Amino acid sequence: MASRAGWRGRWAEFRDSRFSAATALVFIFAAAAALFAGSYTFAMANPTPHSLPLAVVGTNEKAKLIDEMERVAGTAFQLHEYSYEQALQAVDEQRVFGIVDLRGNGVRLDVVGAAGASVAQLLAEVGPQAGATYRVPVAVTDLRPLQRGDPRGLALFYVSVAATLVGFLGAIQLNMHASALSPVERIAFTAGYALLGGFAIVAVVDWLLGAIRFPFVEVWGILALTMFTSGMVFTMFNVLLGRWAMVPTWGLLVLLGNPSSGGVVSWPLLPSALGLIGSWLPPGASVNATHTAVYFGGHQHAQPFLVLTAWALVSGVVFWIWRDRHPGRNNSAERN
Repeated sequence: MASRAGWRGRWAEFRDSRFSAATALVFIFAAAAALFAGSYTFAMANPTPHSLPLAVVGTNEKAKLIDEMERVAGTAFQLHEYSYEQALQAVDEQRVFGIVDLRGNGVRLDVVGAAGASVAQLLAEVGPQAGATYRVPVAVTDLRPLQRGDPRGLALFYVSVAATLVGFLGAIQLNMHASALSPVERIAFTAGYALLGGFAIVAVVDWLLGAIRFPFVEVWGILALTMFTSGMVFTMFNVLLGRWAMVPTWGLLVLLGNPSSGGVVSWPLLPSALGLIGSWLPPGASVNATHTAVYFGGHQHAQPFLVLTAWALVSGVVFWIWRDRHPGRNNSAERN
């Protein structure tokens, strides 16, 4: 009994010491490193197509070529019969990832690099293979090639990652170095660094480096909204969990959000669970909106903006309701 009491006493002493939180962080960061590597590896190690939507123009005996493409790709396509003009419209609206034109002597396979480099590469490989099996020539054309500074389609992903990471890191720094801010002031300064940060990203990537030509106002707005949303997500968790707010923020926005965003591997090639949730998380919404703004101008969707706005509003409401629990607020009250 005395030994058990001794262990309890030592545990209580350790728990109340300065080493308690530091030890917890050692294990948390080790787990975060493993999960960070694992989440990306899981998403990218074996991209497999799942119900890839394609437009089909014309139907004749060459339609069996599509069956062979499905066999080679290892999946069943979602086939939509259109006229060629309708198919081009579906491409612009990102409802299909390619066009199989069966009219004429050969087959024309239109891929869409801007809709997903990994998907375009897959189609460009399986189309000619299937054509060789049936001795039908397959001409591959990229309808929307990626920009010269974005050859693999990753630049927009990293741009969105930058906005996401700096968004919640900025909120962390406000919490550490500007703890006396009132709730309204905290939200205002979060919006301030989001606006300036979004502008800075566009200025460096487009104007300074010339890597990607952005529609300036639209992309600035998307990145600013992304940064603000990420900052408010951390601020929400901060009033709910205090000093441990980084754990769910990192889990939601980095471990889960970035691999499922479709920025590295297109959603049709992601594991089905990630592909399903990706567009409903802030990183996926940001990638989606930025990608459409750059490559499919005039065909922007409302969903990514609604997703980002919903996360920002919910986070802001939770923060406002429990604002008196904000650690910085408590420290300010103690000083006063």
